[in-house]
Amino acid sequence: MENREQILAAIRELMTEMFELNPDDITPEARLYEDLDFDSIDAVDMIVRLKEMTGKAVNPEDFKSARTIGDVVEAVYRMIHSPL
Repeated sequence: MENREQILAAIRELMTEMFELNPDDITPEARLYEDLDFDSIDAVDMIVRLKEMTGKAVNPEDFKSARTIGDVVEAVYRMIHSPL
């Protein structure tokens, strides 16, 4: 997962598998809570899986302000490309 398109594809696959969502609904503009019916437990589950996928430590603060799939993609992109 080097670029945002690859990250979006991985998130789409992950969310389809974990939450049985329609892949067509998982767009950068999709709102996590309003459009995809996410709750806080779903968010924690997804963060755990993202950590497993990337092998990087996840800072929950990076995801606290995420409201859309695009926000999640951006947070994962920063996480992957951070020097730590």
